[in-house]
Amino acid sequence: MNVNRTTIFRFRQHLHETNTVSDRPRSGRPRCTTQRQDRNIVRNHMNNRFLSASASSRQTRGRNNQRMSANTVRRRLSTSGIRARRAYIGPTLTQRHRHQRTLWAQEHAA
Repeated sequence: MNVNRTTIFRFRQHLHETNTVSDRPRSGRPRCTTQRQDRNIVRNHMNNRFLSASASSRQTRGRNNQRMSANTVRRRLSTSGIRARRAYIGPTLTQRHRHQRTLWAQEHAA
């Protein structure tokens, strides 16, 4: 298995003591937002897709009314599966424009 023997021993001992193979919880820095605030951040971005993370961080306060960084907002959106978007800059194409582009592409296809 290409693993150290003591690793296997500790793994089996942990399984015997706890009847589970899941990792124990560790200490760490507490999150600056609650789950409710995370949902609020996601909802705000779903309503306005072009809202920047820095603007959202200025609008939303974290736990204990703390300021929230833009990176925190980006992480919360990333864990929710929301990716950054940029507004389309260009001419608005009508149905007639699309049809003519398709015809041109078909004529010039090699």
